[in-house]
Formats: sequence, C-alpha cells, structure tokens
Amino acid sequence: MAEIFIPTLHTFENDNIFTGSCGSLRFRIEPKVVKATPKEVDLAASSMRCELWHGEKCYELSVIEAERTYPMSDEGRAEMQAWLEENAE
Repeated sequence: MAEIFIPTLHTFENDNIFTGSCGSLRFRIEPKVVKATPKEVDLAASSMRCELWHGEKCYELSVIEAERTYPMSDEGRAEMQAWLEENAE
C-alpha cells in the first residue's frame, strides 16, 4: 500500500484543516493551535485531531468511525500517519 500523505507541521501551525484519502479510507485533520505570541505557535500546547471513516461520502455525510488527538510535533505526526495506515484497506 502507498504511504499516506500528511502535510508538514507548518500547514497545521497556520490553522489549516487537511482532508485526505487512501483507497476507501477518508480522514480529516483539524489543528488546535495555541499561540505563544501573536506570531509564534506554542507547539507543546497545540494538538491535531484526526477523524477517519471509510466510504465514498464526504465528511459531512459520513459516520466517523474513530478519532484521535495527537501532539503537534514530528512524533505526533508520525504516530498519526501510522494509525491511518493501520486503518487503510
């Protein structure tokens, strides 16, 4: 199976939501950004919530099968990617 793409932390630091898929797996990652200063993100206090489902329907019309929250770090991003790859068909 192909590796699931997840953008760099910079994407999430800028408060961007990311949606992706792999086969029938669909997922949505939403950051919770905590600012250390008006221009700097407090990575230790920030997190990323990942929801997944299977099927052809969009997020709004699907039943979310599982969700997990990860720290906004390289390690958290790698753990999230591994979890998504475990759930891919």
